[in-house]
Amino acid sequence: MNEEDTAAVYQRAYDSKEFHDLRQRLARFVIPISVAFLTWYLLYVLLATYAHDFMSQRLWGNINVALVLGLGQFVTTFVITWAYVRFANNTIDPMATDLRERIEGELKAGEAGK
Repeated sequence: MNEEDTAAVYQRAYDSKEFHDLRQRLARFVIPISVAFLTWYLLYVLLATYAHDFMSQRLWGNINVALVLGLGQFVTTFVITWAYVRFANNTIDPMATDLRERIEGELKAGEAGK
């Protein structure tokens, strides 16, 4: 299979409904989660910068609002990671595997047709 034939296989894959469905599903998960997390992080930074009195309020013992919100950033990161891995394993990976197998099949068929 020559370079043009290989490029045509990949172009068909790119133009396919399956590939666009895969990209849409990924974007529908990643974009809102990213915006939400960046907003949450920006809020934390702004509170730390401009709301000293609020952030320094003690909740119990030496634990203040800033510490709880800062630790919340780590918790949020782990939850997002867990959710993405679950989403990818259950949704994205099967779709990508099917698409990859179709592309590989077309490439092998082209090689066999030489």
